[in-house]
Amino acid sequence: MTAPELAASPDLGLGSQSLLQASRPRYSEQVIKSVLALCGFLSIGTTVAIIGSLAVPTVEFFSEVSVVEFFTTREWAPLFADAKFGVLPLVTGTLVTTLVALAVCIPFGLGAAIYLSEYAQRRRRAILKPLLEILAGIPTVVYGFFALTFVTPLLRDVWFLPGEAPTVFNALSAGLVMGVMILPTVASLSEDAMTAVPQSLRQGAYGLGSNKMQVSTRVVLPAALSGIVAAFVLAISRAMGETMIVLIAAGGTPNLSLNPAEGMQTLTAFIAAAGIGDQPTGSTGYKTIFAVGSTLFAVTFVLNFLSIRLVRRFREVYE
Repeated sequence: MTAPELAASPDLGLGSQSLLQASRPRYSEQVIKSVLALCGFLSIGTTVAIIGSLAVPTVEFFSEVSVVEFFTTREWAPLFADAKFGVLPLVTGTLVTTLVALAVCIPFGLGAAIYLSEYAQRRRRAILKPLLEILAGIPTVVYGFFALTFVTPLLRDVWFLPGEAPTVFNALSAGLVMGVMILPTVASLSEDAMTAVPQSLRQGAYGLGSNKMQVSTRVVLPAALSGIVAAFVLAISRAMGETMIVLIAAGGTPNLSLNPAEGMQTLTAFIAAAGIGDQPTGSTGYKTIFAVGSTLFAVTFVLNFLSIRLVRRFREVYE
């Protein structure tokens, strides 16, 4: 008996009808699956396109400049007649501003997440979390001018540490403001991870006589560690890829120094400054932009790879 005959048969039971409907092809589901697969392939294709756009000029650049010179020498002046191609000052500036930003966003962001998840009442959480996330919507150029016109003069007025006060352009003010900018990322993602921890773990800890702080730091925090680590790594990637704040507040002078009170240039700041310059297309100075971009891309890729390994490791432990 064919499918139409089965459908028209009066003796066909309810279970047989359900089985018949389940055996029919569901074209709407196939369309949805195709659209979702297309979205996945689009993101992968975008990444491949980015790598392709960076690869060719980068290879051409390293055919003219030694890789050893690029990663070991300490002078960076690729756009001048007596060109120097040591990228270490840019890497140092990027690391210094990123570390300053992490010193702000990690403790304050994690503290805000613990408060929102474990201490704040539901109504208060519904008000505070959107207000915190407003910081993520402020344009970065506004943060940059805020760092230059408010934070830097404030640091110069209240400076009490050994050594000279921060210069007009310095990595400290840029890093501090950048830490405030990415603080909502750490707080929001960490709070989501902590909220997802089963209530049974909390109730078991309370049943054993633990107080609120012990439950928060010794039970909930370790159980949500995979999501918290992912938030930290995302914050690091966001800090390393920030452009406008460091371009405006940290200055444009390559400086191989670990003193955040001095002016520095980061990888992204150089790309932004050189990209709008007058370098002829195809020149070595022009290809330098792609070599620096590839360096930043490689560092970000390594960080994301390590974060995936860490997240999987902790997720296996606490599931």
